[in-house]
Order: sequence, then C-alpha cells, then structure tokens
Amino acid sequence: MNTNIQELGEVLASPKNIVIVPHKNPDGDAIGASLAVYHYLNLLGHNTVVISPNEYPDFLKWMPGSENVLKFDTKRKAAKILIENADLIFTLDFNALDRVEDMKPSLESSKATFVMIDHHEQPDDYAAYIYSDPKMGSTCEMIYHFMDTLGHRDKINKDIATCLYTGIMTDSGSFRFPSTTSITHRVIADLMDRGAENSDIHSAVYDTNGLSRLHLLGCALKNLVLLEKYNTVYITLSRKELEQFGFKKGDTEGFVNYGLSLKNVRFSVIFLEDTQEDFIKISLRSVGDFSVNEVARKHFNGGGHINAAGGRSDLSMEETIEKFRKLLDGYKKELTT
Repeated sequence: MNTNIQELGEVLASPKNIVIVPHKNPDGDAIGASLAVYHYLNLLGHNTVVISPNEYPDFLKWMPGSENVLKFDTKRKAAKILIENADLIFTLDFNALDRVEDMKPSLESSKATFVMIDHHEQPDDYAAYIYSDPKMGSTCEMIYHFMDTLGHRDKINKDIATCLYTGIMTDSGSFRFPSTTSITHRVIADLMDRGAENSDIHSAVYDTNGLSRLHLLGCALKNLVLLEKYNTVYITLSRKELEQFGFKKGDTEGFVNYGLSLKNVRFSVIFLEDTQEDFIKISLRSVGDFSVNEVARKHFNGGGHINAAGGRSDLSMEETIEKFRKLLDGYKKELTT
C-alpha cells in the first residue's frame, strides 16, 4: 500500500515541526529508521525530534543521533508539548497506535498530519500518507526506498547509512531471513558505499555483551523445552530469573532464535515474565510457511510477520504455557508436514 507518497515530497518542501515515533520497546529497525529519518529531515531544514515511548537497549545507543532521542515515559510534559505543536508525525515500524501504549492518547488528540512507514501486516488507517509493504524485510529498507522515491538518495550520508544498515541487519537476522532479497543486498552495498562500516556496526550491536547476559542466556537454554511431536521449542524466563541475572532491556534479544537451530524445529517461542507489570511477553519465530503472525493474533493479542511475531498473555506463566501446549494440537499438521 502506497498512499500519496509523492505528494509528501511537496509537503516536505517547506520547514515543518516534525515528531518521529517508533513503537514501544523499540528494536534496531525501529530506532534505525527513526534516527535515519531524523537526520534526513534535518538536512531538509525541518525542526525534528524523535520521541520513543520508552527506553531501548544499550547496544543501540551508539547510533548517531541517539543522544537526542526523547523518552515519553520519563519526559511526558515536554513530549506532549512537542506532539501538540507538530505539523507532521512520522510513525515508523508499527501500523497501529496501540503499539505505543501510553503515548496513544497524545497521538490521537494531535492535529498533526500522520505519515506511516511500516512493513507489518494489516495496517490501521490513521495516517494520511501510508507506505506499507509486508513483503519488505525491514522498515529501514523501506526508508531507503522512500528517500529514493522522493529523489533524495543523494542525501544519504554516513550517519543515515549507518542507521539504515543497522536496522536492516538486525531485522534480517544478519541477512539470513527469507525476506532478505537481492534488492536488500543492493541497498546494503549502496549504504556501505555511502559510509556504513559493516564490521563496526555488527560488532557494536552483537559484541558488547556483559557477563550477566551470557549467564542469562545459559539459564534460558537450560529452560528450553523441545516438543518433538510438534517440531516446536519453547523457552521460559521468570521474573525471578531475570532479576537474578541483572536483566536490562534488550538482554533477551535473539534468545528465541536459538530454538530454530535445532534439527527439524519449525516453531520457537520464548515466554518472559515482565519485571514491572503482571503479564507475559511472548516472542514467536518460525521457519518455512508456518505463520506465527496468525498464532500471535489469534491467541496472544499480538501480531507481526509470517516468521516473526510478538504477543502477550495476562495469565500466569504456568497458565500461559498450558494454553500454548494445548493450542499446538490445532497446528500439528502444519508443523509436521
């Protein structure tokens, strides 16, 4: 879905107050896209700010412009004023205002014109300008094409290239997911030509572990359960276990993918007991054509992509696992044929 994107170029021809918003608990793609657009719009002469619903992982805070990101949950008054005065609001890497949770009322009351750039399925219709493509592997790749469509590919400098490379790399599983295409690699090549240093970026994201995170990974793998009859794996981490190993935001990033490294496994899930609120955060991954998006939407109030999705459960950990194991019978054929 591509709604009036060319017309947006005319809107951006004169200075505007612009707010850029990623989803809550932003990942590399959300922060990468937000900071890339931040740098791009600043080059065009706009007054631009990124407002994140909440904190994001330390392993993304080296990215150029990260020091200027405003956190809504700790700077509500300032953030609300910026939203009220915005002419345009870019919502990046999400397509429903529920994904920003506490920020939602402020966005809904805003008189700004909304722009959505996102690659998840079934977008809501709150935005005047929509660039939505679920076949794309990342929002950052879409931002590259967005700038190219507006005739501004030449404005991609080292900072923008670095942010976009980071988002594409993290959302593609370092370029191994099926959504990675030959076009993705051409985009990556151009970003490298424009200053993105691939080895340094990879190291900054993946090679900055603390000892406590590796111990937490060991705990997660110890808790891994293999359900051979369903070609399925699940991992649990309780609040007590997270606190025991000094959990920080982003520490469990990628843990769910370890289940897919087992032979014949097609479906992997991790259940995390939130350290502050009474719910279970769920991340789902799959290989092949098994849709975890469908599972997340139908059973866990979530959604995402065919092979990567998220959800939540308001039940206890034990009740959530029981529910999960029961629902697998309905997917046994898809998981074993």
